[in-house]
Amino acid sequence: MFNAFRTIVVRDLLLAMRRRSDVLTTLFFFVIVVSLFPLGIGPELDTLRLIAPGVFWVAALLASMLALEKLFFVDYQDGSLEQMLLAPQPLSILVLGKVLAHWLVTGLPLVLLSPLLGLQYDLPAATIATMMFTLLIGTPALSLIGAIGAALTLGIRGGGVLVSLLVLPLYIPVLIFGAGAVEAEASGLGGAGHLSMLGAILLLAALAAPLATAAALRISAE
Repeated sequence: MFNAFRTIVVRDLLLAMRRRSDVLTTLFFFVIVVSLFPLGIGPELDTLRLIAPGVFWVAALLASMLALEKLFFVDYQDGSLEQMLLAPQPLSILVLGKVLAHWLVTGLPLVLLSPLLGLQYDLPAATIATMMFTLLIGTPALSLIGAIGAALTLGIRGGGVLVSLLVLPLYIPVLIFGAGAVEAEASGLGGAGHLSMLGAILLLAALAAPLATAAALRISAE
């Protein structure tokens, strides 16, 4: 199972490198959205510090949804999905490999860029570190939850809009606790409680989302 998992991850990373435009679209969207708010609101530093957690997390959430439609679409078109369904390895393990590859090319770059973008909001180093940590925990949860919606809408015309409507309500707890942890740290209250809830969401998503996604893929492939 580990060899199959590794093969799926490496394969999807290679395919992503061949479709750099899709990866860069997500990254540029995040950068543009985060960078436009300081220009539109003005140079008031107190206001920028106040809105920064919400801006970063909303931008990360929307950027994550941009790449969901193509998570399984290429495999569905070229017949690879049928081979995954027939493989002796559990489909949930293969799904987990695809989600990991999806996060490495769409979620991890957002985490690495957040410190640089945080300077635009005059955020202290401790707040930036907390923001990076919340994104590091929260963005994999977004990818895992989004995979369920991507599998349910696979092959449906206009699936990109439909998948957004399906996963957006499930994203709200991640958004609340992710932004809440940064706000609590910035105000000096400590974000340990929010981080614990965010970690619990990630753990629950890691256990349940691959199974739910595998079931949804079987339904969509029929």
